[in-house]
Amino acid sequence: MNDQNEQQPILRICHLYPDEMNLYGDYGNIIALKKRAEWMGIKTVVTNIGIGDTLVSDDFDLFFMGGGMDIDQIDVFEDLKENKKDEIKKAVEQEKVFLLVCGAYQLFGKYFLTVDNQRIEGLGILGIETIGGNERCIGNISVKTEIDGEEATLVGFENHSGQTFLDKDTTPFAIVEKGFGNNTKDNYEGVRYKNVIGTYMHGSFLPKNPEVADYLIKLSIGHSDKQIVLTNLPSKKEELEAKTAIVTSL
Repeated sequence: MNDQNEQQPILRICHLYPDEMNLYGDYGNIIALKKRAEWMGIKTVVTNIGIGDTLVSDDFDLFFMGGGMDIDQIDVFEDLKENKKDEIKKAVEQEKVFLLVCGAYQLFGKYFLTVDNQRIEGLGILGIETIGGNERCIGNISVKTEIDGEEATLVGFENHSGQTFLDKDTTPFAIVEKGFGNNTKDNYEGVRYKNVIGTYMHGSFLPKNPEVADYLIKLSIGHSDKQIVLTNLPSKKEELEAKTAIVTSL
């Protein structure tokens, strides 16, 4: 191996439950992370961790988990609680980076109260509660937030019946401009806690919002063995024009 390859930083990505939690193109988030990292000169290693697999959180810098069907989420949640809860909590408290979409976002909260009043206890990592509803929040969504110190408009697609509410001291990820977000009442979307981002935005989310992908990579590299200076990625102008076109069409 030559010196250049030996010095190439490595981003270790954990894809949690890729078979069960992969609705509405959520796997596109992994593709986006890999490609954006490649353009930065960063090698990526993606490891799939599913039901029954052992999770060692120290082996990873960034964790991703998508949304799933209700029947699949039950099996996933049982495995999370029984086999992976302690390692996940450890990683969160060490400020490892997490992106949680839809069902994953809900499972990391305090509880989910179903429409038939069944209370499903969550991991209790995020200060959120979710209540099942009879009507779905579905459609395109745009939000305002701050990414790496700069104001950003993000877009995506949401499809959820759960109504998620934040504790009073919990920070939302964004403010809804068009669409529903966490629920039909308070105009919040998602949550931020340490280096965890939870969101209802599919899309896929990161391909539509590459600035978030770059931000997550930048945060994650801080947990790797080698520090790098992130270079400017190509096509910034085109990316901005594409985002503007999407927002205008909503």
